[in-house]
Amino acid sequence: ANVQPHSGSQANQEVYAAFLKPGDRILGMGLDAGGHLSHGAKVSFSGKLYDSFSYGLDPKTQLIDYDEVDRIAQIVQPKLIIAGASAYSRIIDWQKFRDIA
Repeated sequence: ANVQPHSGSQANQEVYAAFLKPGDRILGMGLDAGGHLSHGAKVSFSGKLYDSFSYGLDPKTQLIDYDEVDRIAQIVQPKLIIAGASAYSRIIDWQKFRDIA
């Protein structure tokens, strides 16, 4: 059998269920910055089951504001940082996310 989720939301939900408990804190890109509903939006399962926080873009460069990601992560201590996006066309600096985590 070839068992695969048919959408990214389902895949995300399985990862969250495997590593998180309801009420755990997560940090993901805000919808207005190009994030996905399943990355912590309040109307999604992720925003209802978990204590979700979001980061955004630098208003001048429209790039991920890694300083903001780091600041929020230091304050809220999320169990999971979601570094992907749904509608963000720029290159993501994965090393910066690793350093923040």
